[in-house]
Amino acid sequence: MRYEICAQTDQGQVRKNNEDALAFDAQTGVCLLADGMGGYNAGEVASHMAVSFLHRELAAWLLNEGNHPSTRAVQRKLDACVNDVNFAIFSTAGANLDYAGMGTTLVAGVFLGSRLVLGHIGDSRCYRLRHQSLAQITKDHSLLQEQIDAGWLTPEQAFSAPHKNLITRALGVEAAVVVEINQHRVEPGDVYLMCTDGLSDIVEHRAIAAVLNASGPLDEKALTLIALANQAGGRDNISVLLVQASEGESEPRLYSGRPGAWPHD
Repeated sequence: MRYEICAQTDQGQVRKNNEDALAFDAQTGVCLLADGMGGYNAGEVASHMAVSFLHRELAAWLLNEGNHPSTRAVQRKLDACVNDVNFAIFSTAGANLDYAGMGTTLVAGVFLGSRLVLGHIGDSRCYRLRHQSLAQITKDHSLLQEQIDAGWLTPEQAFSAPHKNLITRALGVEAAVVVEINQHRVEPGDVYLMCTDGLSDIVEHRAIAAVLNASGPLDEKALTLIALANQAGGRDNISVLLVQASEGESEPRLYSGRPGAWPHD
């Protein structure tokens, strides 16, 4: 399987800084996205800690394992890395009053041949476009999702409901965390979208699907999605990471995000 990857992030129209973080490693198929939370610049610290650590550790481990690690082994490694960085963020928050209570959402994917190992925490999402149909393949860890599961709200009602940012699980806010990890089969032609709620909370599902179904380069689609969110008010930071699968050997074309989009150690 061949993967084309691009990523873009934008501050939006309201926020004074960007607390989202993105990274990908083309050689190993690691793709990461996080949306930080906390006072001062603490959210930015938490998201960049998460993405920097996972980017470094997962990519290094996958390179050491060679071309064919099992998906079960990848799941175990992802779980271990998430727990390690969770404790690191939690400990940093406890040692610095400016960072007290900081945390971050996370979407972490490893594209491994024709399989995707996908972990997530919080309400940042991953969607899959297959045969022109867009499906959300992560399930939000949020109060709103619990209300949908209980039958109190439909997904359509939830889109315009208040208090959409109340999440029930986040990285770094407690000493231990449970990351939800699943495996997915990848088909040629699939497009995967990882995004923060700066996109999914403000741009409707059908509008996202229309952009992904349109012709044009992958990087232009990423910019179009960000533009739609900004046109709708840009109330939050907006980040998107797109992955397109096609038949062939893994020689991805890469598009860099805007300056400052990538995590730094």
